[in-house]
This record gives sequence, C-alpha cells and structure tokens, in this order.
Amino acid sequence: MAIDPALHAPARLQIAAVLAKVSEAEFATLREIVDVSDSVMSKHLSALAEAGYVRLRKAPLDGRQRTWASLTGAGRKAFKAHMAALHELVASAQRAVGPD
Repeated sequence: MAIDPALHAPARLQIAAVLAKVSEAEFATLREIVDVSDSVMSKHLSALAEAGYVRLRKAPLDGRQRTWASLTGAGRKAFKAHMAALHELVASAQRAVGPD
C-alpha cells in the first residue's frame, strides 16, 4: 500500500475524513472544521475533485448559492487505502522502535 499524494496534505485528509462520515457537507462547514480560508478550501476541494475523489455541486440555500461536497466511490476507496497505508506505516515504525 502507498500513501496517496492527493490525500497526503493534512487539510485534504481532514476533508476526506469528514466527508467519509456524511453523505455531503457544505463548503462553509468544511472550511470551519479544517480552519482555512475560502481560497485554501477551494484549492483543496478542486484538487480532490480533479483526482476524482470529490464531487462538487452548487445549490441555492437561504437565497444564496452554496457549494456542497461529497466523496465519490473512488474517493471512499482511496481514503480507505490511504488510511490503511498510514496504519501500516505506524505499525512498521512501532516495530522498528520496539516496546515502550
């Protein structure tokens, strides 16, 4: 298993972790959780969408256009594989270091 470069950035990993738990999340909610600016959130969501991991949709809410994000099937699969690779990396490091 390998670390996925599209998910490696901490903000992208956090976005994927949130989206893995819900059917979709609104842009502002994700921005608040990840604690980044609008432009940074937009850049990360665009990168995840380009990788095919996130689907973006726009819809009106309270009279304003909002952006909603959801993980695609490929995104869920990639997130699961990335998490397995991280767990494998941690286990390997723990074996190398030995018991406390």
